[in-house]
Amino acid sequence: MEKVVLKATKREVLGRKVGALRRAGKLPAVLYGHGIESTPIMLEAHETALRLSHLTSSSLMMIALDGKEYPALVREKQRDYLKNRLLHVDFQVISMTEKVTTKVGIELTGIAPAVKAFSAVIVTVINELEVECMPQDLPERVVIDISGLAEVGAAIHVRDIVISDRVKILDDPAETIVVASATREEKVVVEEAPAEEEAAPGESESGKKD
Repeated sequence: MEKVVLKATKREVLGRKVGALRRAGKLPAVLYGHGIESTPIMLEAHETALRLSHLTSSSLMMIALDGKEYPALVREKQRDYLKNRLLHVDFQVISMTEKVTTKVGIELTGIAPAVKAFSAVIVTVINELEVECMPQDLPERVVIDISGLAEVGAAIHVRDIVISDRVKILDDPAETIVVASATREEKVVVEEAPAEEEAAPGESESGKKD
């Protein structure tokens, strides 16, 4: 994958005053982790948002700060969903010589035969896996082929997934990732009320004769 470098500068403006930075086209962020104290930084908002939109939570990038590049992962993003813009990003610096633990997103591919044959519904139980590996071995995503789900109840579990011999999956091996589930149709049963017995001739509903 192409090396991604995000240019940053140290940020002196903190707290609620960062609103002025955002209006000036800057994205407030923080850089912390291996070999660096927690440092408030800022980046170009438009360029950073564009670059991050093509990356995943396990994508390795470099943060260029004060003439040095820090290998980092995005640990948290705050977003204004109404205005569809990033508000703040947490970047964690990692060591390239030590294993890292992070979440990797799952991407499903293929068509499950159970959908056509039995009108099954494909249910995703978990959408990411926790892995441990060296930074250079981090996958951007885990692609899972569901074309083997041929009948209702067929499932893919964590134990069925092998990313590589250099990437260890930390989730419970028995945990279900995706399953072909039966379509549940709710049947509405209308119970007819029993017909009222007609009163005997000459009797009222109270049982007394007229």
